[in-house]
Amino acid sequence: MRHLYSCPLRWSDMDAFGHVNNAVFVRYLEEARIDFMRRLAPGDGSPSFTGGSVVARHEIDYVRPLVHRHAPVAIELWVTKVNAASMTIGYEIKDEDTLYLRASTVVVPYDFAEGRPRRITAEEKTYLKEYLDDAAQQEGAVAV
Repeated sequence: MRHLYSCPLRWSDMDAFGHVNNAVFVRYLEEARIDFMRRLAPGDGSPSFTGGSVVARHEIDYVRPLVHRHAPVAIELWVTKVNAASMTIGYEIKDEDTLYLRASTVVVPYDFAEGRPRRITAEEKTYLKEYLDDAAQQEGAVAV
């Protein structure tokens, strides 16, 4: 399953060449990731997904320029890998027939009170498994 986020484009997102600046795409990924994590949180008093997290790595392939327009752009997001203390999230920023960007982010759950990374709980793994990409599972890229 994939999470879908509808991302509005802002006039200030453009650079001097009239398209969305490459650094702004990182903010788009962040918006989609935060929306995803908030929707994962069970909200029934469970501590899952309520602590902090830090980004350990971004990898981005810019496929084609995105020109400013009034319509939002779609960001599809899914989980490609779950380890003991990190997860990798895959993304595509696209319209129905145009791909602008492919990316991945390694996210590490972090205990800010302790000042160190923490392990992903069994409950969190259960929620994350729902968003594992089928292709990644078939290639053996998932370590759950």
